[in-house]
Amino acid sequence: MATGKSLTLPPDDDLRRLIHFSASDGRIWLAGHRMLLLHLGGLANLRKELIQTIGLIQTRRVLKRAGYESGARDAALARQVRPNASPMDQFSVGPQLHMLEGAVQVTPEMCEFDLEAGTFHGIFRWDQSWEVETHMRDFGPQTDPVCWMLMGYASGYTSAFFGKQILFKEVQCAACGEDHCRIEGRPLEEWPDADVMMEDYQADSMLVRIEDLQADLESLRVSLAPSDDLGDLIGRSKAFEKSIGLLRKAAGTQVTVLLTGETGVGKERFARTLHAMSPRADKPFVAINCAALPHELIESELFGAEKGAFTGAGAARPGRFERADGGTLFLDELGELPLAAQAKLLRVLQTGEVERLGATATRKVDVRVVAATNVDLEAAVEAGRFRRDLMYRLNVYPIAIPPLRERVEDIELLANHMLRQFMALHNKRVAGITDRALDAMRSYTWPGNVRELENLIERGLIITSPGQMVDVDDLFAIAPTPPAVTLSATGELKQAMPGDMDNLFDELQKRGLSLEALEDALIQQAVERAGGNLSAAARSLGLTRPQLSYRLQKISER
Repeated sequence: MATGKSLTLPPDDDLRRLIHFSASDGRIWLAGHRMLLLHLGGLANLRKELIQTIGLIQTRRVLKRAGYESGARDAALARQVRPNASPMDQFSVGPQLHMLEGAVQVTPEMCEFDLEAGTFHGIFRWDQSWEVETHMRDFGPQTDPVCWMLMGYASGYTSAFFGKQILFKEVQCAACGEDHCRIEGRPLEEWPDADVMMEDYQADSMLVRIEDLQADLESLRVSLAPSDDLGDLIGRSKAFEKSIGLLRKAAGTQVTVLLTGETGVGKERFARTLHAMSPRADKPFVAINCAALPHELIESELFGAEKGAFTGAGAARPGRFERADGGTLFLDELGELPLAAQAKLLRVLQTGEVERLGATATRKVDVRVVAATNVDLEAAVEAGRFRRDLMYRLNVYPIAIPPLRERVEDIELLANHMLRQFMALHNKRVAGITDRALDAMRSYTWPGNVRELENLIERGLIITSPGQMVDVDDLFAIAPTPPAVTLSATGELKQAMPGDMDNLFDELQKRGLSLEALEDALIQQAVERAGGNLSAAARSLGLTRPQLSYRLQKISER
């Protein structure tokens, strides 16, 4: 049974090490989440304008829900940061982060819970509430509590931590003339006015209703517009929209389409989408990878073969063209097609007739051909590997599919869509993808394009513990260098150290090594790994060659 009663908050060193200030690129990080350092006056003015624009009740609801979401995100860090701590120390991550984030000073007065039984009762004192300070300055003393966003944070954090709805109520507020604020939290079912309390967390505010009306209007526009099926094709970047625009224009026609692009950009998905958007959607979609079959089997696979046409042909069988009759045939890796098969393909495209191997008659087929290649067909023609007349026949309507590195705006959309799919496939739930991981994905060059992104997302889901967020270390073998500045115990910025520095210090203490001995060992190891090349060893240590030579001489003298 996991319980918690202690009223003493543990040291917050582990939490402060999660805060990094990256002055070089203007970002602040809390673990994998991007944070903002805002002027309180600016936030106070926003709060004031919301109250004056949409009213006090709607503002309270908006701010409570914003706080709830923030608290729920912080809850994902609790067990991750303190995996071996007591339940109370794990739960304390929320109140301590609330203080580190500058929101309020938290003092636990009573906290009793049982994780297995699902019980919770907590009372916390709040001092220095930013909401009391700003609300009193703008509106004077109040008769009702005003710590709305703070209240939402406490409810969101606790609910996410325990996996059940637990709401807090501000039973005492400094804005109402008290010396300090006090909040009390219980499971939803234990509050007699639970229905009233939940109203603030339900998406029924004026702003949300306006958004719903806008969504309804957009749905109406879509229903009146020509329908199509983009399937797994997701994106909003200009490069993606350009390709999709060309795809839509070709969908209702019979034109032969040539899809070009790097490996992994999703050419087959584009082809399937084109088929789904076309009048042939209820007919077969047949795909063949021209590079995956031996050259001697390509012709029989495409055009079919009669019994006895070649050794092993024990029965007549139709080719891919016949199987795709009335529908779409997708020829992937077209540039790998042998010259003999290219000549027969050209004839089929010109006449609409196929001739099986070993046959004496042709068969009429109604097939739309969609071809794809990642090679330069012009260069292949010049090299004698591809027929020029076939290239002209196929290149009637080319669509270039952009690589993922040119679709940076689409990466977050694609990653979240893939994550949802893989969660369903593997029956595993995670909390999402951290801001830091998304930022790393936007900076990556993606040589494997969408296929590589798909593989990384599946890998990240499998590595990440249930309920946690997929972070950059779960996706990439070599994570980006951490930011250079973090927060000290006195609230000052200091040089950040790698996360395992505590382990290194413990190891030094255990081995009884001095700082001098550690430096000697590092220098000797650097020289050894550089094969005696002092210049290379010096570079690896961030020293000049004379500096390294001087230290080596001191080591020799000792």
